[in-house]
Amino acid sequence: MNKEILTAENAPKAIGPYSIGVKSGDLMFLSGQVGIVPEKGGLISDDTKEQAMQAMKNITAILNSSKATMENIIKTTIYLTAMSDFSIVNEVYASYFKGDFPARSTVAVKELPLGAKVEIEVTASVG
Repeated sequence: MNKEILTAENAPKAIGPYSIGVKSGDLMFLSGQVGIVPEKGGLISDDTKEQAMQAMKNITAILNSSKATMENIIKTTIYLTAMSDFSIVNEVYASYFKGDFPARSTVAVKELPLGAKVEIEVTASVG
């Protein structure tokens, strides 16, 4: 199996026994990103919009470290602790894409790591 562990200088390190991303063949699988500020090691704030923006910045940093962009994303999954935050996160999410959007699922969950309000994971195609 061809498996490459992804790393990124400008993204948070994993907070558990997992990799921030794995590339296998033409696909990249990024672990869910919450609004952790890499330099701080904690959440950017308690604000849903700021957390969503930081999560997207973290995703961008991981993709860019592997010479990929947001345009390479083919599927996202968004986890929210409050579905009432859907429109807030949707607005932030949409601002990171030009043209065609990836496939997406959005689900409500009871809790997220570090008390985050939003977590976003992506799959990208680099082939």
